[in-house]
Amino acid sequence: QAQLRESGGASVQAGGSLRLSCAASRYTSSTYCMVWLRQAPGKAREVVATIESDGPTTYADSVKGRFAISQDEGANTLYLQMNELKSEDTAMYYCAARWGWIGFCDRRMTPGRDLNDWGQGTQVTVSS
Repeated sequence: QAQLRESGGASVQAGGSLRLSCAASRYTSSTYCMVWLRQAPGKAREVVATIESDGPTTYADSVKGRFAISQDEGANTLYLQMNELKSEDTAMYYCAARWGWIGFCDRRMTPGRDLNDWGQGTQVTVSS
């Protein structure tokens, strides 16, 4: 098990940018799937982006071309660069991890079923 801590959330105006960070206490496996999810009030939780240990990434259609997931394994840190922010990006953002390979690393990742650890979240508010 690892502790994950998100940071970088803030209130910004539409069109602005933010970079979220997720610091992991450790990576418990050399094979993993790291995930950024978000949840807005009254809406279902959504997988925003994923990255596999060997590099492939996926994105929700709603953020493609605007968000970029990356990581620094040496620093045990996951990032989410968010550009051209829109009011509909307003949500609590969480990072999560699946240690080991379960056959996929994409929007199907589900907390409680596929994800081992996740953080407490960081709030992003975008005003128009």
